[in-house]
Amino acid sequence: MKFGGTSVADLDRIENAARRVAREAEAGNEVAVVVSAMAGVTNQLVSYVDQTSRIYDAREYDAVVSSGEQVTAGLMALRLQEMGISARSWQGWQIPIRTNEVHGKARIEEIPADNLDDRLSQGEVAIVAGFQGISPRNRIATLGRGGSDTTAVALAAALNADRCDIYTDVDGVYTTDPRIVPRARKIEKISHEEMLEMASLGAKVLQTRCVELAMNHGVRLQVLSSFEDLPGTLVVDEDEIVEQQVVSGIAYSRDEAKITLIRVADKPGIAAAIFGPLSDAAVNVDMIVQSVSPDGERTDMTFTVTKTDLDRAVETLKAHADEIEYDQLLADANVVKVSVIGVGMRSHTGVAQTMFQTLSDKGINIQVISTSEIKISTLISEDYTELAIRALHTAYGLDAE
Repeated sequence: MKFGGTSVADLDRIENAARRVAREAEAGNEVAVVVSAMAGVTNQLVSYVDQTSRIYDAREYDAVVSSGEQVTAGLMALRLQEMGISARSWQGWQIPIRTNEVHGKARIEEIPADNLDDRLSQGEVAIVAGFQGISPRNRIATLGRGGSDTTAVALAAALNADRCDIYTDVDGVYTTDPRIVPRARKIEKISHEEMLEMASLGAKVLQTRCVELAMNHGVRLQVLSSFEDLPGTLVVDEDEIVEQQVVSGIAYSRDEAKITLIRVADKPGIAAAIFGPLSDAAVNVDMIVQSVSPDGERTDMTFTVTKTDLDRAVETLKAHADEIEYDQLLADANVVKVSVIGVGMRSHTGVAQTMFQTLSDKGINIQVISTSEIKISTLISEDYTELAIRALHTAYGLDAE
């Protein structure tokens, strides 16, 4: 069971989470719990570091920011003990959760589960501080964004758990954002692969990294609300889903910007001249489209980057203008990526046609297209975001009855 920051935001919410844990323990289940820091605590700790040291030692940064989860774990254990449940808190180094040495965004390399297994088999609930492990040099190492979700999935894999329940402030995974489409439906079961695409394409329910880990290790996930006793969404292997929808959901990302290089020389090495410097500048490029001019000697190159990378990408391309030899550079941050996702696409035709026809009927121009085996993404003007999502949701029969 994993509880995020909003689920343990204060003592009342910690008590609420503890009651859920107690219910599972009293039902006879062996329970390990992973907790995040209380809402806002990690940001406060990061600000303390920033105010103390302009260029800080990442190892000391990890020592400071990991303390939030340790506090929550201790409080949760105390609350459970007050309820008569045998429980103790575990810090990452006590298990130990072994990581590499990349402080601030470490990756888990190994979790020997013997210590926890022994305690769980004796009926003790283990409350584990998320987001942290121990590096080869015996320093606390934090796991970066989504670290507590990653801890939970990795721990579930190490313990060979029946399921990993992620408690959050939503009650499951929906066919699209319910704030945009009120008729969005909660999905009962979704495959790891579909969830991975939805997470990477803008759905905020689960972090991409934890879904990838769950898929690689065959961990069954369940997304549940911390605040309501409602059925959640199971994220499972595709084989567990009996009746597969052609399209399972519509995702969108506003964190997109488009760059077009007009009249680039159409010759070997030009793509490397464009994307090599961007890679060196740590700019992540997503969708790419190339269109050749009528004379066959020049081409227009269009691609997308994140909005936060846009200025750095433009500066990098201008610095290498002599090598790339483009006539004009156009940048547009007023775009959004809208994607349809579903493993059913593998065995059904016409999915792309439905998307393109639906957007056309609404007068929405498609600027860039990219596809994979189970998703189609289009880049459109941000002004049409809500119209596009609602129209596509209806077109693929995803509206709730």
